[in-house]
Order: sequence, then structure tokens, then C-alpha cells
Amino acid sequence: MPETIILSPLPKTWILDLDGTLAKHNGYKLDGHDTLLPGAKEFLANIRPEDTVIILTSRTEAYRDLTLDFLSQNNIRCDHILFNAPYGERIVVNDRKPSGLAMSVAVNTPRDKIPDTIFKVDETL
Repeated sequence: MPETIILSPLPKTWILDLDGTLAKHNGYKLDGHDTLLPGAKEFLANIRPEDTVIILTSRTEAYRDLTLDFLSQNNIRCDHILFNAPYGERIVVNDRKPSGLAMSVAVNTPRDKIPDTIFKVDETL
């Protein structure tokens, strides 16, 4: 059963890993090209236009053009992309609003699987 995460109606910043999260892990090396994971387009389509999408990848700058072409060809919105990210954990640290609203959310998924998570906006937050 999917997990449901309740979000505020405020604009969001989505920080997404590329390999193993949106695209087949190391597909660009193993297959010579990237492959979008099943469900990735649908997942990304649920990100609202007023939100910001940041993609992180451990890929080096040598793969910048290949990566940007893949994102463009698949109509994957990316407001910012960061190459050369370390292989280790990605740690998000943020504050909590005085109302109690937590300003960071983390979702970990199995490699090469789109999150089985429902993000639901609660207009009262």
C-alpha cells in the first residue's frame, strides 16, 4: 500500500536523484543510452508548475550534454541540475515553520523504482 505524504499548498522544491530514481541506474554506461523508468513521466506530471525541480546526479560534467539531451527528449522538467554529486547519502536540513509545518520531506525508494508514494496537498496547512 502506498504511503501518503500530506503537503501544504505552498510552492515546493523537488530534489530528485537521476540514476535509479528517474532513469535506469547507469543505463547511460551499460546500454549506451538512458532509459526512463516506467511511471517516471506520470510521477513528474504531478509536480505543479509553480514548484522548482532540481536534479542531482553523480555523473561527471563529461555527461552533461548526453544527460540534458535525454531530459529534453523526454520532456523532463529540470530547473537546475547538479553534476558530480558524491555517491553517499543526500542530507536535507531545513527548519520547521512556527505553525509546526515540517519544511523537508525525504522519500527513499528501491533502485530503479518510481516512488510508491502519494503526495496530497492539504489546503488548510
